[in-house]
Amino acid sequence: MTTLRLRPEGPADTGPVRRVLAAAFARPDVSTPPEVGLVDELRDTDAWVPELAMVAEYGGEVVGYALLTRVRVGAEDGAVPALVLGPVAVAPHRQRVGHGTAVVQAALDAATELDERLVVVLGDPAFYRRFGFTRADRMGLTSPWSGLGDPWQALVLPPSTSGAAPVPRGEVFFPPPWSKV
Repeated sequence: MTTLRLRPEGPADTGPVRRVLAAAFARPDVSTPPEVGLVDELRDTDAWVPELAMVAEYGGEVVGYALLTRVRVGAEDGAVPALVLGPVAVAPHRQRVGHGTAVVQAALDAATELDERLVVVLGDPAFYRRFGFTRADRMGLTSPWSGLGDPWQALVLPPSTSGAAPVPRGEVFFPPPWSKV
């Protein structure tokens, strides 16, 4: 019986992750979807948190990916760290069998273990609601995507055993690679 294995991305996964992203985000008007370049560029920034780049492997093949990288929230001069979820991708031949849900949950669990408090995402509310995401603007969070309403979402992660840090509010500042998406 083949099982789904969830684990942090390793150095040998770069090519397979690029292929999953390219297939999942393929569009006829671009040769390489911008999500591929986004991940490539984020790997070389301070926003990259290696433990939070999660792959789903099925039968020895990387079939899913969920990435959490660093953003900052609040006033620009006193912003506090938070995370952004994305991109999330599943190879087309393995979609709709739970791999996307599993890899996102694995990434969120890893973030909780690292005592992270806040995750933002821009995506399908019907999908992200299952993890507890709600409209980010209702939590006092703004971004270039705030005007989109329901797709701009946030999740407060459970507090660690050391206690709950306050949940930041204000503008969400993304690392430069995000400006290309």
